[in-house]
Amino acid sequence: MNTRFDLAIVIPCYNEAQRLRVAHYKSFLKQHPKAFICFVNDGSTDETLEVLEEIRSAYPSQVFAINQSKNQGKAEAVRTGVLHCGKEFYAEKIAYLDADLSTSLEECLEISEKLSSSTYFAFGSRIAKLDCTIDRKHYRFLIGRCIATLISRQLNLKIYDTQCGCKVFKQSLGMLLFQEKFISRWLFDVELFHRLIAIYGRRQLKDIAKEIPLQSWCDTDDSKVPLSYFFKLWIDLRNIGKAYKNTNKQLSEQNETILE
Repeated sequence: MNTRFDLAIVIPCYNEAQRLRVAHYKSFLKQHPKAFICFVNDGSTDETLEVLEEIRSAYPSQVFAINQSKNQGKAEAVRTGVLHCGKEFYAEKIAYLDADLSTSLEECLEISEKLSSSTYFAFGSRIAKLDCTIDRKHYRFLIGRCIATLISRQLNLKIYDTQCGCKVFKQSLGMLLFQEKFISRWLFDVELFHRLIAIYGRRQLKDIAKEIPLQSWCDTDDSKVPLSYFFKLWIDLRNIGKAYKNTNKQLSEQNETILE
């Protein structure tokens, strides 16, 4: 098996049998032999695993499927996939995407190309512009902007969209950021930014990270985030803020050599 790739993409899956775009995955893998996809089946109760095996059997050297018997949430599924990719399959860059491909595999690949000797982290942003197609339901947009404003204030960073499900890291940074478990099953993206701040500080983070406006993003009807989570979200956000409030520069000094 080829164990050296330009990009490894982690796809967390929970009951995705009807949403997985099998033909799209196969087409992407055929066109991009230096790309690797790691699916993490997070305790699905439908035929998700069978669909993943169909994709894997078509491209066994480019696809790996991790099967978790119990649902552990998106944060842990992504963490499991990132750590597996970093340990078992060498890839210069590691990304994660939502299984429904609201952000396409092709655009994820384009964002990964923004990484360089000075840029270690890049992420998609659902900024509506004249030359972009960002299809979001109005109520989700309004709720999302309220949440995004609170997150930006907590982080004390001018970030438009922390929650877009497309993020790409240099391999060494990805392995570092995902070593520890996350507090929240869904708001782990916020924790990633807190961890980045702890490592680099806010000023340097602006130099090594890029927020990339997406060319296309399509909302889906069957979000995996339960509506009831809206009421728990504020508790998670508060707990995350408290947990990372006292993180200091010692973590930065401790991890400098790992990132070199």
